[in-house]
Amino acid sequence: MLFAQPQPTREPLRAAITRAFLADEAQVLESLLPLARVNDAQLQRIECGARALVMDVRARNRAADAAQAFLREYDLSSQEGVVLMCLAEALLRIPDAHTADQFIQDKLGSGAWESHLGHSTSLLVNASTWGLLLTGKLVQLDQDPAPSVLDVVKSLLVRSGEPVIRAALKQAMRILAQQFVIGRSIDAALARSIQDEYRRYRYSFDMLGESALCTADAQKYFEAYRQAIARIGASCEPGADEFARPSISVKLSALHPRYELAQRTRVLVELVPRLKALACAARDAGICLTIDAEEAERLELSLDVFEAVFTDPALHNWNGLGLAVQAYQKRAS
Repeated sequence: MLFAQPQPTREPLRAAITRAFLADEAQVLESLLPLARVNDAQLQRIECGARALVMDVRARNRAADAAQAFLREYDLSSQEGVVLMCLAEALLRIPDAHTADQFIQDKLGSGAWESHLGHSTSLLVNASTWGLLLTGKLVQLDQDPAPSVLDVVKSLLVRSGEPVIRAALKQAMRILAQQFVIGRSIDAALARSIQDEYRRYRYSFDMLGESALCTADAQKYFEAYRQAIARIGASCEPGADEFARPSISVKLSALHPRYELAQRTRVLVELVPRLKALACAARDAGICLTIDAEEAERLELSLDVFEAVFTDPALHNWNGLGLAVQAYQKRAS
């Protein structure tokens, strides 16, 4: 890649991070394995602690058994689980019925739903699997040569119309999305976070789908983050510890439309002041601000932006600025 300006000379630690990006994976694992070893006493404490946490969560989560069973069957290690997560997030944001119908057909048609039939002990999960199976096959009805009971049910679904299926799927996806999306606005999220079943958790609020495609988008997200910081700060109890309060997570790619290494100089000139303004607002509101992780190839740029804001004299002695670390990356250590 060619740059208009030469890249800066890195300090030893930053240079090591850069080298680790393309490091040999076997060598990285060899250096990490000794750090992961624990003795028998430590292993027993870990097992006891984990078992207690799991038992406690299961005991408290009876109301969400159906949703948990669904998520266990369709976890993110399966193609079907990924498809459902795509639907859960995207269907809530598709404005027109025609696009939603096309999206449903495209995504559900790609899953091997038959492989999940009868696997779960949950009646709801098995019923949902039949629904996903039938809906996923709707676009192939005319290609099935031999009629069967399944074909008959499919034809009934076709006669009932795609709007019925769309409505049912949207409702199912809303239920599923509630496991991951706490609210459609910061006010709704804050209101839900203080309900009895959610009060025991600590929150770092962020927005789904942030990505600035133009300067106007970046300004819109900046204002949304600024307002969210004010709302979160106002919701906190006076005198509460800063790290015990809810916080906010910010995507740098939402604050600049050209957040890429080739635009490093422009990013540092234009984005750093925006992030500094949000950090100062978070400090004044008494909450923490975390810079969310981006794609792996943007890490070097994220570190440049983080360093510029972290070392700014205006934020001297403030410990509320954080950086999310993708622990699976070879550069994490």
